[in-house]
Amino acid sequence: MSDIGTEKPISFELALKLVDTAVFAQTERHLRNIEVTVLQGAWLGKRYDQIAAECGYTPEYIKHDVGPKLWQILSSSYGEKVSKANWVAVLAQRASQETQRSNEQLSSSQPPESPEIELPVGLLPVDSAVYIGRPPIETRCYEEIMKPGSLIRIKAPSQMGKTSLMVRILAHAKQHSDTSGLRTVVLSLQQADKAVFSNLDKFLRWFCTAIARKLQISHRVEDYWSETFGSKSNCTAYFEDCLLPEVNDGLVLALERVDEVFLHPEIADDFFTLLRSWYEEAAYGDSGNPLWQNLRLIIVHSTEVYIPLDINKSPFNVGLAIELQPFTPEQVLNLAQRYRLNLSPAELSQLMQLLAGHPYLIQQALYHLAQRDLTLNQLVETSVTDAGIYCSHLHRHLRNLQEHPELAAAYHQVIQASTPVELEQLLAFKLHSMGLVTLYGNQVLPSCDLYRRYFGERVDW
Repeated sequence: MSDIGTEKPISFELALKLVDTAVFAQTERHLRNIEVTVLQGAWLGKRYDQIAAECGYTPEYIKHDVGPKLWQILSSSYGEKVSKANWVAVLAQRASQETQRSNEQLSSSQPPESPEIELPVGLLPVDSAVYIGRPPIETRCYEEIMKPGSLIRIKAPSQMGKTSLMVRILAHAKQHSDTSGLRTVVLSLQQADKAVFSNLDKFLRWFCTAIARKLQISHRVEDYWSETFGSKSNCTAYFEDCLLPEVNDGLVLALERVDEVFLHPEIADDFFTLLRSWYEEAAYGDSGNPLWQNLRLIIVHSTEVYIPLDINKSPFNVGLAIELQPFTPEQVLNLAQRYRLNLSPAELSQLMQLLAGHPYLIQQALYHLAQRDLTLNQLVETSVTDAGIYCSHLHRHLRNLQEHPELAAAYHQVIQASTPVELEQLLAFKLHSMGLVTLYGNQVLPSCDLYRRYFGERVDW
């Protein structure tokens, strides 16, 4: 398999991530497909007219519009002249400086008290010594959840720390509430049986009953369900007449695995419209029903919203949006110190190259290194084998792909390519939700070298 990063100081995957971060910092948007195409061509040393010919645009558009604007954004972000000729060198230097600076800062600081080392699996408890904050995300969420009628949306692929962040938001809300009666409920939509998703009425009945049960109040759903009104009106009435009056001091409702609803377009539109209407009702203040200011929503999902929703009715374009990213080198070093590990710049680079800052994979690596089960070189060498620490994790992903041939074929295409690949949207979003790819517009790359190596060697899947 060819390597687009051959004889370069950094890999193309890392370069693309650095550029995307810089563009987002300056413009609050991610790289567009045409910009990724220009970067690919520039990486391979192609002229603008060659890039234009391959992607179907005019040379003038690439040379005088897309290219110059992209280099200008990077120049503004880095505070120095960035061009087609030097962008790789600038990024490599910046990456090196950041790693060295992070290492020096952490080396000069007093290491935190050594935690009771336990294998980090799934949710990290609120008091966990190995939870790594992502400033300013936590602060923004803590501020937002204290606002009546607020809505927070947390999006990230699998095992990126969504649930760990969610429980900290809930804990903060309870701890810092002006009253002692603030209630919190976590409802995973994965808990619903498949039959529940067969129609909207059945789903909303389950939804109301499940919340009432978690609040330990009488269900009484049938008393509030009328054939005269539609399911959404019945659900709203149940909240107004039964649930919200029972929580006068406020209810924080956290909805996990909302992706489950994406799989059922026949109910998704109505359900998400309903959530949006409640959020707007709270925003009306005294003009609406003030009870809705008692409801604060947290919506947690793993993938992009790939179902068509009216922009004026969707809850996915209002409230506070949080998108969790992989750990930075500085965060990895911070976490390593909590495990009483002192990573050299070379070791940090080796770990980042393999795992690209994936929180779960990084936690596993540092735990086993701290336990002295193996050295970093042994970890890297065995990482894609059945003797490696990621064996079960990789096998689970492999089984999932084998059970979905269309998804497996798409991922095989991604793994075998040396440049970003454009996939059908739904396939790209599903692979992203699994954490197997990184999205760049409509194009994707393997999210880390571990996956590229492991799945690239399995030609019989």
